[in-house]
Amino acid sequence: TFYYFTRLCLEKILLQYILQSRSLSGADAINALRPFYFAVHPDFFGQHPKEREVNENSLKRLNGYLENLQKPGFRAFKPTQLTFYVRERDPNSSNVQESFSASGFRAVSFTLNTRDLLSTVLDILNSCSLSTEHIQSLNANSQPQKEAKSTLNRPIKWDKTYYSFTGFKDPEEELEQAQRVETTLISWLDDNGASAVKKLKKSLPLRKELERLKFELSHQLQLSDIRWQRSWGIAHRCSQLHSLGRLVQQRPEVLRNVKGRTVVFTDRSGMSAAGHIMLGTMDVHHHWTKIFERLPNYYKLQKRLLFLEDRISQLLGGIQVIYIEELQPLLTLEEYYETLDSFYNKLCDSRLPFHPRSLRGLQMILESDRYAPSLHEFGHFTIPTVCDPATLQWFIFAKAQEARENLKRKEEMMITEKELIDTSTEKFSLDRLYKEPSVSSAQMIDCCKRLLEESLPYLQGMHLCISHFYSVLQDGDLCIPWNWK
Repeated sequence: TFYYFTRLCLEKILLQYILQSRSLSGADAINALRPFYFAVHPDFFGQHPKEREVNENSLKRLNGYLENLQKPGFRAFKPTQLTFYVRERDPNSSNVQESFSASGFRAVSFTLNTRDLLSTVLDILNSCSLSTEHIQSLNANSQPQKEAKSTLNRPIKWDKTYYSFTGFKDPEEELEQAQRVETTLISWLDDNGASAVKKLKKSLPLRKELERLKFELSHQLQLSDIRWQRSWGIAHRCSQLHSLGRLVQQRPEVLRNVKGRTVVFTDRSGMSAAGHIMLGTMDVHHHWTKIFERLPNYYKLQKRLLFLEDRISQLLGGIQVIYIEELQPLLTLEEYYETLDSFYNKLCDSRLPFHPRSLRGLQMILESDRYAPSLHEFGHFTIPTVCDPATLQWFIFAKAQEARENLKRKEEMMITEKELIDTSTEKFSLDRLYKEPSVSSAQMIDCCKRLLEESLPYLQGMHLCISHFYSVLQDGDLCIPWNWK
């Protein structure tokens, strides 16, 4: 009798503890996190595709975590690691939305292992060095009872001997243990492998449908390729291809100029700086039709753009001006042409004394949101459009030899990366092995080398994505961090 009475009392106290600890409602939590959302929201990272994708994926996982915390009886003992790119604050601004700079940001990683909304919100804000002063008023307003009454109803803190005697688990000890245990690849696959297999099997018919639609449309329109800018689900992609297929049936004449081109489903319609036809997923057929009708004018502008790139190259000693989709913002053809034209006029005015063809074999990309030139690990120069001509000249001359060495290393690295991907795919009988754009070749190589040292039967037939965190996507793809333990 004493045992059941004690257990009943403990259960009531634990329930009271859970209700009391969640002093913020879901709406309050969202409101309290407003400064955080303004600092990391993907819409503010339009010029930084890698960082935008990392923030998109991390926000999805964070929202799932917050939703779970609001479910009755949920206990988040498994730590969740998140990475965000946080925009730097402008100390002179008093407006929450405008107080963040568009040009500067920093990477922040933190682990959530809290069991209530208030602690979670505080952890997030503190990890990102954001103010928590506004939390106190929110917390006070959301308390259903007065402070004096809540003091009487505070949960009892039991002595450690109580848990030893009754056999119940000490919640504080469990939390400390969860904090000490680091997620490993093997343990995560043990916990999530079955779920991924179930989702993958469910998605297989849609995957086949996607491949069929993509092949038929590519063949019918004689396209070079069909791509997606963002990682939409399989069902979403099929829907987009069905929409394009209906347009082909209704207006076949407007698609006569797409031969040999690549179609990219993205956030807006137009032609990209790389010369690909962009179809905005939120646009209706009317907008798509206009884009296809304008293709002849786009092709003329593209020729002028290529000529401009060539003129810039001549002024800078033969260095090649390139546009790298994976590393640069998704610009329209018009936006990129304006960037090139502005930079070209600046070079003409400065008359830099570069010797003809002295920089042949080197590469550079132009970016409008940077202020200092840099050299990428892949060997190309990143040159700001606002860069001072004298600074530009000195930097290129000083780094030219290092750039050539990096370019050579890039070729070797790309070969090594492909070989390791093929070897890993074959060893683990993967259906597909790929990486997110934000994962570098060096990180992918390191990841694959360590994977090949393991025995992982769980991966047979799976789609494995190398990312920055653990996740199972809606269609069954397994995401693991490149630096897994």
